[in-house]
Amino acid sequence: MPGGQVLLLLVGLAGVAGQGQKQTLGGSHASVITVSNGGPWGDWAWPEMCPKGSYASGVSFKVEPPQGPVKDDTALNGIRLHCSHGDDPRGGNTIESQSGRWGRWSEPLWCPHRGHLVGFALKVQAPQRKLLSDEVAATSARFACSDGRILEGPESAQGQWGDWSPKCCKAVCGIQTRQDPAWGLKRDDTALNDVRLLCCSL
Repeated sequence: MPGGQVLLLLVGLAGVAGQGQKQTLGGSHASVITVSNGGPWGDWAWPEMCPKGSYASGVSFKVEPPQGPVKDDTALNGIRLHCSHGDDPRGGNTIESQSGRWGRWSEPLWCPHRGHLVGFALKVQAPQRKLLSDEVAATSARFACSDGRILEGPESAQGQWGDWSPKCCKAVCGIQTRQDPAWGLKRDDTALNDVRLLCCSL
């Protein structure tokens, strides 16, 4: 993406205030959809967009399996969108913004019948804020396809599902993640905390 477009998106995304609201980025072709239950830790990374003329029709998840009662869990570390053109529903680029260092990527899940992603929900462990508690933040995610099919990440016993985001009028075409950096022994690691999706015209 040209540098000017990246700057424009960053400026627009920095101004997103109301969680769960659909907002248009001033001067941009994209709008943003969010959820209200994202984790509080970390910073928003850069947005990544599908190439012009394509949209997200599939998704993969980077997940660290449970580490046991005395180790540091991070659960969901990353989300990767698979971009497609209408005539090539399972080919093209992948985008992911920033992902955590732990876990492995799942196989892609795809919307059927040349469909595309239109919304999402996050499963998040609310802050525990107790001595020696293991903070995890985002643990799984669901994505809605244009035909109503739901693509769901690996199941986790931790966290609660929040409300669905608003739906894109057209199709998801970009992603931005809120990522807590790796702290090592300094403090608890939580990895992926929150997500924003960007919507474009087909």
